[in-house]
Amino acid sequence: MTAGPIESSREARPQVGVLPMRRTPEGGTEILLVTSRETRRWIIPKGWPMKGRKPFEAAAREAYEEAGIVGRVGKRPIGFYLYEKRLKNRDAVLCQVTVFPLDVRKQLKKFPERGQREARWFSPSEAAEMVIEAGLAGLIRAAGNRDPKKKR
Repeated sequence: MTAGPIESSREARPQVGVLPMRRTPEGGTEILLVTSRETRRWIIPKGWPMKGRKPFEAAAREAYEEAGIVGRVGKRPIGFYLYEKRLKNRDAVLCQVTVFPLDVRKQLKKFPERGQREARWFSPSEAAEMVIEAGLAGLIRAAGNRDPKKKR
């Protein structure tokens, strides 16, 4: 649900994000979600593109900063979704998030935004239910059905 109608005439601002995934001992997949700092809704680690970094590198950096996770990030996006970001001045801006897969290898105890967000692992179906953006829920469901052994 968004704060208002998303008009197709508005130019979406680009963002980059990761879909953090790991294998369970039973061979299933889990998805890591974090809470946003302002509204505390469940989201994926994401942010603005970074000068001097490729989009997938910037997305991996956001994962480290927001959730303390590191791993192997895919260079090809798995998709994108749209959402309305509320700015500090209360304006809303339409954002298009390009999402890269992240095979999480390690979750650090210390990272820049520790204590500012909650992070939790979910099954793909649970994660899809927790997010409010329909496009992101679709990406999560599709990722949960992918064979993680296939090259990304």
